[in-house]
Amino acid sequence: QVQLVESGGGLVQAGGSLRLSCAASGNMKSINTMGWYRQAPGEQRELVAVIGSGGVANYADSVKGRFTISRDNAKNTVYLQMNSLKPEDTAVYYCNVDYVGRYYLNYQSWGQGTQVTVSS
Repeated sequence: QVQLVESGGGLVQAGGSLRLSCAASGNMKSINTMGWYRQAPGEQRELVAVIGSGGVANYADSVKGRFTISRDNAKNTVYLQMNSLKPEDTAVYYCNVDYVGRYYLNYQSWGQGTQVTVSS
């Protein structure tokens, strides 16, 4: 079993910043990608940012230039620095990890979600 523990969500005014963290633990032989998704009320879950094992990152167009994803491989932790937050960034943010586990197969694990609310 792989567990993801998220932290860092909260309430912030528009233009403010938040930093999300997600620590992965459990039986993983290696971690491929680590990413953040979000889901606003009544909307589908969408990709925010993802980072590969080598540090290459991809972002949704809506957050480019404002959000930065990073990872600490020694700690199996991924971060999302969110700057210049907008009310439309309000959502539940979920951490996702794609890893190599038992039988050397690929698996995915999801965090429990952390609420980010941006007030105007």
